[in-house]
Amino acid sequence: MTTPAEAKRRLFFALWPDEAVRRQIAALSRQVCKRPVPDANLHLTLLFLGQVDAAVETCFCAAAARVQGVPFTVSLDRYGGWARKRIQWLGPSAPPAALEELADALYLAGTKCGFEVEKRPFVPHVTLSRKAKKPITGPAPAPVVWHASEFVLAESVPSPNGVRYVVRERWTL
Repeated sequence: MTTPAEAKRRLFFALWPDEAVRRQIAALSRQVCKRPVPDANLHLTLLFLGQVDAAVETCFCAAAARVQGVPFTVSLDRYGGWARKRIQWLGPSAPPAALEELADALYLAGTKCGFEVEKRPFVPHVTLSRKAKKPITGPAPAPVVWHASEFVLAESVPSPNGVRYVVRERWTL
């Protein structure tokens, strides 16, 4: 028998880097973080859904399939952080319009699924560390140029070695 907690999955929409981009982000992460996020977990969240049941997940997947995004290039060229949350991140100093439009389209899809989604402004970033005592801000030593041509639905799966992220669905831009 499935309990309600087992029937829900912790999900989010994201840009998922290819291996070359992942290696570049990981290298910059190791330059500034004592305890970096595992390389396999690096991504740029577009919309965090939280714990959702199968019906809501189905709605989100159907809505995501209707999103009309275009491929774009984003330059991750600056470090940022949230000291209170102890987050160190890498993000774009000038997010491309297509990235903002994709995040907005997914937000709209979420509201059409009857799901209350995050109301904070979208700040595109890749989390480098969740235990940064003093996050640094400013230009990265070298930008990571990321050509985004798809977005994914990913699940946060707890494991004995910490959380790992698993891609569940992919959509082409």
